[in-house]
Amino acid sequence: MRPQLKPDAELVLIEFIRQKVEESHGNGVVVGLSGGVDSALVTKLCVMAVGADKVSNLFLPSSTTPQVDRDHVKELAKQLGTKLTEIDITPLVEAYEKTLPAMARKELKGNVMARVRMTVLYHYAKMNFHLVMGTGNKSELLMGYFTKYGDGGCDYLPIGDLYKTEVWELARKLQLPDFVVDKIPSAGLWAGQTDEAEMGITYNELDQVLLGMEQSLSPEEIVKRTGVKLSLVQMVMVKHLTSVHKRKMPLIPKIGLRTIGLDWRE
Repeated sequence: MRPQLKPDAELVLIEFIRQKVEESHGNGVVVGLSGGVDSALVTKLCVMAVGADKVSNLFLPSSTTPQVDRDHVKELAKQLGTKLTEIDITPLVEAYEKTLPAMARKELKGNVMARVRMTVLYHYAKMNFHLVMGTGNKSELLMGYFTKYGDGGCDYLPIGDLYKTEVWELARKLQLPDFVVDKIPSAGLWAGQTDEAEMGITYNELDQVLLGMEQSLSPEEIVKRTGVKLSLVQMVMVKHLTSVHKRKMPLIPKIGLRTIGLDWRE
């Protein structure tokens, strides 16, 4: 039981991006390019939708960013023909370290780094009348594996309905380079960090569990169909449940006739 990429997925995503840029009356899009497959795929789709001249890539390394990511970002931007701007966020993060407590805790520092990057992306978007295209995929969104108002902060999420395994499949279909597609997924927030190790499950297992949840299967049925351990299935379900708030706008208690985020449809 595995997610199946729809044959025309890229056409739907390209048209979505084109429409949203057109509706914004803006000049294009900005995408944070990290050297990983998600941001590479979003950049590729944006180029196909609106043209490379309307796609600005920002590479926002920190002191923990591997040199290989820098090399891959430069090569990818060159191949796709996008404008690439590099800004080292280390001084910005260090300013937070001088002010905020507990910044030695890697998960807190990682959240700050993600939110600093979001701030820089929106600064450039506002400066150039661009939309911020997020790079989160369905697997990570459903697990809450992103920083609220950090990498979760964007105007649109083009690949937000693609599981990670579908992202890899579409990236290969669109002929993104192997050095991006085959790279071990990592946010680069600290030395040696990998997404699968931090989540405690492989993407292959995770996507099967999430697909079972999407189909409203019981934990026992998911185990039966996938072979994934029950403890992992339960862990995914708990993380999904406890991260609901990260996938919604802030809730507003109902007072008026129609309430934003509840029954005021837009």
